[in-house]
Amino acid sequence: MAGRSRDMVVEPVAGTRGAAGAGPASGAPAGSAAEVLGGYLHGRAAEFLRALRAHAREAGGSGGGPGPDGAERDGTAPAVDGLRAAARRLGGTLFTYRPLLDPAWADSLRTELSWLAGTLGREHAYAARLERLLGALHRLAGPAPSAETFGGPAGDGSAGPVVRAGSRAGAVAREKSALPVGAARAGALLDRQLTLARTRAHSAALQALGSARFHAVADAVALLASEAPFRADEARVGLPAPAVLEPLAEQARRHLADAVAALPLSRAGAPYNADGLARSLATEARQDAAWDQVRVLLRLCRYAQEVLEARVGPDARTRSAGEALERHRQASAAAAAAASAAATPRIAPATAYALGVLHADQRHEVEAARFTFGHHWSPGL
Repeated sequence: MAGRSRDMVVEPVAGTRGAAGAGPASGAPAGSAAEVLGGYLHGRAAEFLRALRAHAREAGGSGGGPGPDGAERDGTAPAVDGLRAAARRLGGTLFTYRPLLDPAWADSLRTELSWLAGTLGREHAYAARLERLLGALHRLAGPAPSAETFGGPAGDGSAGPVVRAGSRAGAVAREKSALPVGAARAGALLDRQLTLARTRAHSAALQALGSARFHAVADAVALLASEAPFRADEARVGLPAPAVLEPLAEQARRHLADAVAALPLSRAGAPYNADGLARSLATEARQDAAWDQVRVLLRLCRYAQEVLEARVGPDARTRSAGEALERHRQASAAAAAAASAAATPRIAPATAYALGVLHADQRHEVEAARFTFGHHWSPGL
């Protein structure tokens, strides 16, 4: 699908027992709660610092900047993704296991890590959103792409070049296919708006990485790599890890189960849900927020279980549900961007119509993602 975000590849997930909290975890970690939780925090802090060093090295060598096409990220992208992933894991773990940690320290660091992960992720989010919307425009309004465009058999039976959806070559291939005037103007409007937003996000990320606030976060994480501040009056940290950490992880699973129970899964149970499109933009935003909260809670459960499993490994049982929620997030954000562009004053009716069709297409994607999540989710995951 066009505009596929890096977040679509769900981070490695430790085996989880899901929201219902079935029997004890297999391979439960040995040691006290302080040893197990502290070891996990030390490991994630070390990952953060390694990504930070890689970013500094790559930025110094490449000059760090977006490509001229506005679609490809610079050579520091893997390091930035590493920083974001480590920041999310640290922040989620600090939230779930906060009762065992110094609350003021945990809350402060979690807030700063959330700020950092959000700031670093916006640039690519805008680029992926633009790619997704332009791809959808050409899919809806343009002629079907030839096999050669996507690396299929050429006319002489040979294999043509492979073109990635997010590449400059993919953008050029789309530009060669003519669009109706309204769709072309809609694409140009989206390009201007989202490219401007991406440029501002890039500048904000560079400014953040050079700020005193970021250096304070890096210093705090560097200290966390060697010592985790537990509560001085918390005697449970010396008890066996399963007895202390499992109830906190179970609480995270209950929160997830409650959030999923509040979703209209029965209404989303149809693969083509026309009723799902008959709502106002304000209603869409409220409902999308509830689904996005489930995505965040599912991620917190994965991180909590990683601590208990004392390893990081894939888990197919939750991967499909997580990917569906990530597709939901991308489609809802793209639909909101199309609606925002349609609200631009004095645009031509044909342009507004194309944007309306694009918005409806992305809302269909939203409903499809909800249906997929409902198909893969069960309380016993």
